[in-house]
Amino acid sequence: MYIVAIGWAYVILMMAITASSIGKALAVLFFLGVLPLALFIYVADGPRRRRRSMALADEIARQGDGRNTQSD
Repeated sequence: MYIVAIGWAYVILMMAITASSIGKALAVLFFLGVLPLALFIYVADGPRRRRRSMALADEIARQGDGRNTQSD
């Protein structure tokens, strides 16, 4: 997953370096680099985030609320 992001970042960096002005280079870096990479990593990392949140919910359920529910 990250190899695709690294490759994309390299290509966009090379495009920004060859831009004719600093403004164009920054626009290329932001709109073609930062935004798409952030979206790609967020979407591609979704299953891991979901597993982690389920594990956290299971842990909380196992701990309970700390009260003794058994009758005396």
